Amino acid sequence: MKASRRQFLQSGSAALIGLSIKADRAIAGSFVNDSFQLGHQLRDRTQFPAPKQVQKRSVVIVGGGIAGLSAAWRLHNKGFTDFVLLEMNDQPGGNSRWGENEITPYPWAAHYVPVPGPKAVYVRELFEELGVLKDDRWEERYLCFSPQERLFLYGRWQDGIEPAVGLTAADRDQFRRLEDHIHTFHASGKFTVPMEVGFSDSTAELDRVSFAEWLRAQGMNSRILNWYLNYCCRDDYGATTANTSAWAGIQYFASREPEEKGPLTWPEGNGWIVRRLMDRIGKFVQPNRMVHRISQTSKGVAIFSDDTEYRAEFVIFAAPTFLGPYLIEGMAPLHVFEYSPWLTANITLEHLPASYGTDPTWDSVVMDSPTLGYVDATHQSLRTHIDRTVWTFYWALAEGTPAQNRQLLLDKDWNYWKEAILRDLERVHADIRQCVSHIDIMRMGHAMARPRVGAIFSAERRSLAEPHGRIFFANSDLSGFSIFEEAQYRGVTAADFVASKLGGHRTSL
Repeated sequence: MKASRRQFLQSGSAALIGLSIKADRAIAGSFVNDSFQLGHQLRDRTQFPAPKQVQKRSVVIVGGGIAGLSAAWRLHNKGFTDFVLLEMNDQPGGNSRWGENEITPYPWAAHYVPVPGPKAVYVRELFEELGVLKDDRWEERYLCFSPQERLFLYGRWQDGIEPAVGLTAADRDQFRRLEDHIHTFHASGKFTVPMEVGFSDSTAELDRVSFAEWLRAQGMNSRILNWYLNYCCRDDYGATTANTSAWAGIQYFASREPEEKGPLTWPEGNGWIVRRLMDRIGKFVQPNRMVHRISQTSKGVAIFSDDTEYRAEFVIFAAPTFLGPYLIEGMAPLHVFEYSPWLTANITLEHLPASYGTDPTWDSVVMDSPTLGYVDATHQSLRTHIDRTVWTFYWALAEGTPAQNRQLLLDKDWNYWKEAILRDLERVHADIRQCVSHIDIMRMGHAMARPRVGAIFSAERRSLAEPHGRIFFANSDLSGFSIFEEAQYRGVTAADFVASKLGGHRTSL
C-alpha cells in the first residue's frame, strides 16, 4: 500500500524531527550551492534563446565533476589543448566541491579517497603527479591521522565504525561468516576498483536480488550486523540494504585490499584534488555554462550553452547520465538509473561540546541514527590546540522513494533542516546548541547513483558505457555507483577514446 504524505513524514528519515525551537545561541546560515532551479529548466523543457556566436573545438566536455575534470586532465597530459569544459555551476568539482571560512577549508560532500590498490592505475598515476604517492610510498601528511573513526552505541564511544561492543556469540559468528564470504569474493578477482577491470557475467545472479535478501539467505539476521551493513550502503550508495543490489553490497567490501591503510584525506576533502586539477587545466574550464541542447550529425556535434553554439568533433558527456535524454536530441528515456537525494551541512562550532571526549576524531557516527554522522575538517591540522572547528554533517535520505525525498528537500525550509540536524546531534551532544554559531546546508536531489537490483547488469547501463556515435558518456553512474575512482576511470577512458579517434596532438588556435 502506498504510504500517505503524513505517514511518510512520520516515519523513516523524517521520524527524528521535532521542530520546536530552543532559545539558545543564535545560529546563522542558509542554503548554499542550490542549482535545482537550473536543472528544472531542463526537466520542464524550457525554451532557450537562439545562439549569438559559434565556437569550434575538437572536444567539448559537458560537466565539471571529477569525471569531467579527469577527462580534461588526461587530454591535457596527452598534449591536446583544443577542448573546453562546460560546467553548469559557478564552482567545478561536483560532489567534490569545497568551501572555506576563517577557521578552515571544508568539504561539501566527498571527503576522502581509500588508498587505491594496484588495479586503480589511473588514480595512482594522478596521485604520483600530485605528490601524494612518492616512490610507491604514500605521503604521511595525506593519510588520515589517528584516531580515524568512532561509533556511539550503548551510551559510549568505541574506536572504529564496525560495532565491537555488546555483541552476542551469534552476532560475532555472523560477522565472521560474512568476512569469510567477502574473502572468497575478493580472491575471485571479480570485484575490483575500478569495477570494469574485474567485471564478470558469472556474478550476475548477485544483481538479481537485494543485499538484504542475500543476507537472509545466508542466515545473517543479526540486528547489529544488519545495522552496520545498512550504514555502509547508505554511506556509499545513499540506499538501504533492501534497495541495494547484492552485487553492489558485496562490491563495497570485496573490491578493497584487506590490509589497506588510509584513507587519504584533506581539510577540504576531495576538493583538494579539484584544486590541483584546476591548477593544471583551469584555463579550459568555463563555469556558469549550462548546456541545454546537444545535436549530433555525421560530421560532428553541436552543443548549445547560453548564447553560444559550440561545434565539436566529439563530446565527452561527464554530467550525470540521467540528464542525457533532456539534452541529447533523439536519446531515449532511461529506466534503470536511479539517484539518491542527500543533505550535507557545514557546522561552525565556537567550541567543542562537553560530551565530545578527549581524543579529537575525524569521523563520528551514531548507531541507529538515520544520518551518517560528521567529519571534522580540522582533524588533519598540526596545531596542538583547536577550539573552533567545522563539522561536515552527512544525511543520505535513504528511506522512502527518491522522488518523495527530493520533494521533501524542496518543501522544507532552512530552519526545518537546521532543527533536524541539531536534534540528531543532541542524541550525543546535549549542549550542541551552545556550541554552534553557523550552519550552511547543501541540498543534492540527485547526489549519487543508487545501484538498485538489476541495474549493474542491465543492458541499458552496459550500452551507455560504449561510444554513442560522437558522444562518449563518462559519469561515474556508468559504474552503477558514485565513488571517486569510478568517476576518474570513466573520465580518463573517455579521453583516451576521443584522443585515439582524433589522432595526434590538437592545439587550439
